[in-house]
Amino acid sequence: MKAMIFAAGRGERLRPLTDTIPKPLLEVRGRPLIVWHILNLVRAGITDMVINHAWLSNRIEEALGDGSRFGANIIYSAEGEALETAGGVVNARHLLGEDRFVGIAADAYCPHFDFSQVKIALEDNDVWGKPHADDKKDMAWLYLVKKPPYYEKGDFSLNLFSVSNEGERPYTFSGIGVYRMAMFDAIQPGEKAQLGMLLRAYADKGLVGGEVYRGDWTDVGTVDRYEMLNAPLSFER
Repeated sequence: MKAMIFAAGRGERLRPLTDTIPKPLLEVRGRPLIVWHILNLVRAGITDMVINHAWLSNRIEEALGDGSRFGANIIYSAEGEALETAGGVVNARHLLGEDRFVGIAADAYCPHFDFSQVKIALEDNDVWGKPHADDKKDMAWLYLVKKPPYYEKGDFSLNLFSVSNEGERPYTFSGIGVYRMAMFDAIQPGEKAQLGMLLRAYADKGLVGGEVYRGDWTDVGTVDRYEMLNAPLSFER
């Protein structure tokens, strides 16, 4: 299985930090955000990775190189202008191949995520108690987290491993998911397209599965959240 790490975003809400440093290279607890993912992927035996980039792309390649010092094999997918997540996948399709792959948002901080679990996602839906007819298999498997207090609304609801747009939607998409490449067929190379809209469309068809991840997770989307994660740890006696 290959991994794609989405690293092309500008990080507007993290300015002025991201004026000179790409968001994926911002350090949390002494390590760049993207490196947390790389090391966790390698630990799970997923070593072939595609990283897309646009903003300050040279800084990302200089920092990570070919990935060999992490035990990884990194290939870059350059975007002159960021194509959004789904557009980025299509731009990198020739590097990812046609098999299912795991996609990861570079700005999500989840230091203990065990990527070994993604290897069985979408392999056999019956394992997860969500059988489908042969012509109606899930196109994506999402790892959801309980909606954090800094989000006004959640993204999805979840019922017996079936992701839905309906109801209260108490869960937020973690930015980690497994995808079949066929779900991107309608997007043209060079076209900007958001993964979120695509997932909602497939969820309406009952073709998105998922589960809840209960480990540490933070969307490092603002300066306040970034500073909170790097604040000195305090221990009460």
